[in-house]
Amino acid sequence: MAPQDLHNDDQPVGRVLNRRELLTLFGSTGALLLFSTTLPRIVAAQSTTTPTPAATGTAMPACVVRPELTEGPYFVDGPLNRSDIRIDPSDDSVTPGLPLRLIFRVSDVTGGVCAPLAGAQVDIWHCDAAGVYSGVDSEGTADEMWLRGYQVTDESGSAEFITIYPGWYRGRTVHIHFKVRTDAGDMAGYEFTSQLFFPEDLSDLVFEEAPYTGRGYRNTLNVDEGIFRENGDVLTLDLVAFEDDTEAGYSATFDIGLDLSDANVGASDSAG
Repeated sequence: MAPQDLHNDDQPVGRVLNRRELLTLFGSTGALLLFSTTLPRIVAAQSTTTPTPAATGTAMPACVVRPELTEGPYFVDGPLNRSDIRIDPSDDSVTPGLPLRLIFRVSDVTGGVCAPLAGAQVDIWHCDAAGVYSGVDSEGTADEMWLRGYQVTDESGSAEFITIYPGWYRGRTVHIHFKVRTDAGDMAGYEFTSQLFFPEDLSDLVFEEAPYTGRGYRNTLNVDEGIFRENGDVLTLDLVAFEDDTEAGYSATFDIGLDLSDANVGASDSAG
């Protein structure tokens, strides 16, 4: 089934944050939309509780517990260890779109202690500007692997990607899938899967420019989608515009705390 014709490709699974977990969100988040001469800029202000310092003195990421959402039908588990997932390894072509730098900072909150989670595999995958996924037979992309890949978290719990701002397809709001695994080769290992979402005002601006234009207005917004309503507000990225010598786009850092003792949330998606 083609992504453009797909309705409700994901159904919410996992769990909703309980009261204790909501308190770990460290206050509310506000956003102010500013405009520069090139790209709009979103600046997020967040009040957080200072986490427990690491023994090494390394700055700690915020231990924010997030809800799990379903994997969806388009995950590909392959040898795609790379930071720049715009490139198709079959021919080194680069997928067009507005650059997006995405940094995950993963923490282990088992036992109520916040510690960087090193050695975890973080996978991300999403559609291109036209709403198409690679690695899908029905799209003629089975042998292509753009906009897919993984990184292993370093000693600070960080994994960094360069990709593009995703497009949209029928029945889904704008999103990126991600998965965190402590042992990718073992079905018994901890596995957490969810999705990232985008501010609607920013998507409106991005989709006014090529290569996102020419498809009409997207038919599903955040407020319309049941998946987003399963706590998508705490899975929405805070984005900041960047510009360097080679390109301009947006960047975001996403903090996530995982309770590795929670076997229910950590159950392997491949095991159902």
